Amino acid sequence: MTGTRPAGPQPPNAPVAGSGGVVEVLRAGMLTTVQDLGRPGWAHLGVPRSGALDPGALRLANRLVGNPESAAGLEITLTGCELRFRRATTVAVTGADAPVHVGERPGDVGRPLAVPAGAAVRVGPPRSGLRSWLAVAGGIAVEPVLGSRATDTLSGLGPPPLHDGDRLPVGAPAGPPAPVDVTPTVPAPEQVRLALRLGPRADWFTAPAFDRLFGTAYTLTPVSNRVGARLSGAPLPRAVSGELPSEGLVLGAVQVPADGQPLVFLADHPTTGGYPVVGVVVDVTPLAQARPGTTVRFYGPQRGSR
Repeated sequence: MTGTRPAGPQPPNAPVAGSGGVVEVLRAGMLTTVQDLGRPGWAHLGVPRSGALDPGALRLANRLVGNPESAAGLEITLTGCELRFRRATTVAVTGADAPVHVGERPGDVGRPLAVPAGAAVRVGPPRSGLRSWLAVAGGIAVEPVLGSRATDTLSGLGPPPLHDGDRLPVGAPAGPPAPVDVTPTVPAPEQVRLALRLGPRADWFTAPAFDRLFGTAYTLTPVSNRVGARLSGAPLPRAVSGELPSEGLVLGAVQVPADGQPLVFLADHPTTGGYPVVGVVVDVTPLAQARPGTTVRFYGPQRGSR
């Protein structure tokens, strides 16, 4: 890793670089982070990809405001946030079905929204789902680390999570907003089904473990975050009881700690781990909107068909 630590969110009176103005954080909410499409290619140095938990939602928000799909926006978790824009701009909110206001005027999720200079944008707690993504014309222009502006909550790379009073630089708009009225919002499912490919350590588990893994439901626990989704349900018994040296981990790896409860690794996952990985989820995106208490089921090949 080369270079100095880049500037992230700035205190209220700090100078801000960027030709597109500045956004002031009036209320950061429970967890609001800067995210783009992540920093792939650094796992050999112990750096995970990170990035938006639902890349498609961030790409859509960027297209709506005329940004490249790779521009940085904000990922907003559960409690919403409030921002003030010092210059007139365009924003778009995607993801969860959440109330949005520009000043006193209500706005729609999935639609470019004109923001007058000095106006506040409020994203409220979702009616369903868990996370929203906000893009602003020009993108959030904090300095990149290893080619990405994403906040990595595990390693601490990138800007820290937002706090009340932070100020963020905004880049120059790249193009006009998209000529659309509104895009449909997909409701968050009450049950998440995840396709699972077995391995690399499926042989560390007994046959009844796979009956439980594919045949019973699990529940997403509150001890879940951008690092991983912890599940509660039928424990997976092992066929091998020994210790496993640390091995590489990838996005979607389903690690099984000593208690037998599966843990699905998400965007900010560690790059190595010492518990066996029973399989890898093909697409973890559905977990981005899953609240604690959501039912999770796995499907895929049985052990004998690998």
